[in-house]
Amino acid sequence: MIEISRRARDIGGEVERFVRDVIVPFETDGRRDHHGAPTEELVREMRDLANDAGLMTPHILEDGSHLTQVETAHVLIRSGLSPLGPLALNTNAPDEGNMYLLGHVGSDHLKKKFLGRLVSGEERSAFFMTEPAEWGGAGSDPSMMKTTCRKDGNHWVVNGRKVFITGADGAGVGIVMAKAESVEEGGGACMFIVDLPDPAIRIERVPNTIDNSMPGGHASVAIENLRVPADQMLGEAGEGFRYAQVRLSPARLSHCMRWLGAAMRCQEIAIDYVCRREAFGKLLIDHEGVGFMLAQNQIDLKQAELMVFWCASILDSGDLGTTESSMTKVAVSEALMRVADNCVQVLGGTGVTDKTVVEQVFRELRAFRIYDGPTEVHKWSLAKKIKKAQQRKAAP
Repeated sequence: MIEISRRARDIGGEVERFVRDVIVPFETDGRRDHHGAPTEELVREMRDLANDAGLMTPHILEDGSHLTQVETAHVLIRSGLSPLGPLALNTNAPDEGNMYLLGHVGSDHLKKKFLGRLVSGEERSAFFMTEPAEWGGAGSDPSMMKTTCRKDGNHWVVNGRKVFITGADGAGVGIVMAKAESVEEGGGACMFIVDLPDPAIRIERVPNTIDNSMPGGHASVAIENLRVPADQMLGEAGEGFRYAQVRLSPARLSHCMRWLGAAMRCQEIAIDYVCRREAFGKLLIDHEGVGFMLAQNQIDLKQAELMVFWCASILDSGDLGTTESSMTKVAVSEALMRVADNCVQVLGGTGVTDKTVVEQVFRELRAFRIYDGPTEVHKWSLAKKIKKAQQRKAAP
């Protein structure tokens, strides 16, 4: 049985009331860019309201300490009751994961220079890792990284290309991954934190995507002779992939938390509709074809919630939770996709329009099955671990 602390229940209650009462009305606000994402003006207005309510970045306390992962789950689920909630409260990706990484790996100097700007919600951030497939670069396999870095005096020089960089357009802080050119320089992946915009990081295009909840979209960028002071390397040279694991498991789980909240909201909307709408002489809920879909949704939502809290408890034990977060990401993303699909279906024609937020959540969850590792990659990784465990068991 997972116990939720009083402080998490209190914060979660305030977050839920704020999202439902203050942020949900913004879902019909027309301030959107040509990709359909909220404009910077809209984000700023919502964040000002969150600041006024004392709820900015609610999972990080005033003394700089972080809620436990179980506590964070309780809060972030509620922030996700609207796709705009994480943006307003600064619990959104990639900022939440970047703050977590910087807090765990960054030097005191880097925390002082960058962390406060992110925690306050003053600036957004971006994480530069994925690379173009046509370039042979890193995607689901980060070891294929082609972006390079080399030491030059008291700086590092970075060159390469990146794609699907969420929020790069408009971000004030960036974390860039590159591979050191020589063994003497670490011979592996390195992470750098930089101020944005920087003329050496050029946004080539921001493609239209199935999802549009994140300002700045998912940009393709060219990095040309980016000079980074040596003291802006995160941690040690060559340890970038290890640091990425520090970030990826909690960040992967945070996605599950936020989208669980959104799927719960879809279920609420669908239930309200089918308990009012009549067809063929009775309420829709009384037709088994409809009622059974919503019953299955309740089952999927509860299973997703249990997986989230189980994985959070593993992370709270000090374990990296790589296996557990992969399992959770697969189970939750697939379950929530079924929930959203059922909600669209029972809403009928209304479900495919922007009359409710269900249509958007459906699209966002479809993308979530790919982001932070496609379902198939996680299953492949889990299968490799199953094989290795069996081989160890069979060894004399």
